[in-house]
Amino acid sequence: MHQTHFLVREPLLDPQQRVVGYELAWQLDASAAPTLAELEDLVGFVAAHVNDAERGWLLRDKTLFLQAVPGMLSTDALHDLPPQHTVLSIRTAELANPDTLAAVRALRAGNVGILLRNCDLARAGNRLPMIASYVEVRFTGADVAAQARAYAALKQSSVRMVGRPVATWADFDACAALGIDAFVGKLHLTPRPGTDVKGMNPAQTTILQLMQMVQANADVPKIESVLKRDAALSYKLLRYINSAGFGAGREIQSLRQAIALLGYQPLYRWLTLLLATASTSGYSPVLLETAVVRGRLAELLGLAALGRADAENIFVAGMFSLLDRLLGIPMKEVLEAVPLSAEIVTALLERGGRFGPYLALAEACELNSSLVASLAASLQLTPEEVNKAHLSALAWTQNVTG
Repeated sequence: MHQTHFLVREPLLDPQQRVVGYELAWQLDASAAPTLAELEDLVGFVAAHVNDAERGWLLRDKTLFLQAVPGMLSTDALHDLPPQHTVLSIRTAELANPDTLAAVRALRAGNVGILLRNCDLARAGNRLPMIASYVEVRFTGADVAAQARAYAALKQSSVRMVGRPVATWADFDACAALGIDAFVGKLHLTPRPGTDVKGMNPAQTTILQLMQMVQANADVPKIESVLKRDAALSYKLLRYINSAGFGAGREIQSLRQAIALLGYQPLYRWLTLLLATASTSGYSPVLLETAVVRGRLAELLGLAALGRADAENIFVAGMFSLLDRLLGIPMKEVLEAVPLSAEIVTALLERGGRFGPYLALAEACELNSSLVASLAASLQLTPEEVNKAHLSALAWTQNVTG
């Protein structure tokens, strides 16, 4: 199925708007239910790309939520996922079958998470903690007092509550007050009303100055002198250049060496990432993670066709597509303050040019848009190529933002 279907994701947020996990699914017609074969293939494909034989679980502390049906509860592919980071969601009505209930109990005994959908909390009673680790609750906002009573017993148990749908910030706050542990929805892409616009902090101002110098091809000693004024930035650059992922092959202790070894375009790309991660505007952590995944996915999608240098520019475009929200300033001000090439600006404002379609495809994957297939086809990318890039971007992001 991974050769014909596209992978889409939904972040699960905690009350502090941090990503605690991802719900992964194949993109299907709204009226279509996934088949046993499709769900088994999803588990196998995900396991093969985020649970490495040597490096282990590539998503660090993130938990994956995957839809299940009774027939797949014993699939071999489940053994390739770490149970403590795996949650299978299943309709509560399926547990009426004794065999299904036995299979669910066996999974729970093996530390695999179970999320129950369409659960009647009143009827479940004390049995719930023995069967499920999560339960999906539907927040309506109509009778908050009644919902508070229903959730009170769960708050005293080991069962965690996942709220769906959470469509407004008012609902988010109400759910958090009720003790709901995680939230599903795209609310993080909607600015929270009343958030103060604070602009750039001193660290971001320094990063911006460095970006301008790199764009102007300033001499390495001049760039080094600015870096030396900020001990934290200097430390981050040396840590990055000496990381196993960069593979310098020897320890680099000089900022001048680090700049020369990295090169100007990769340095600009790294500074773009720092500009976002240095945000103190109060915007949510999930927004930063979304920006990094978007940038990295767009970069990977364009790598084969456009080459490394242009792909790094696509990463910059992906990061900047959410930088206005991360910095708390309008996009117009971002573009006035930060030096960007005409091609990146075109990608940002119009999703046009050579870079724009890759950015649009990365966005479509996170939004579960119907445009995923047509955008991929226009770029001559297969579903398997897009899906592999998607999971690779998720894994890469954990090391950057973790």
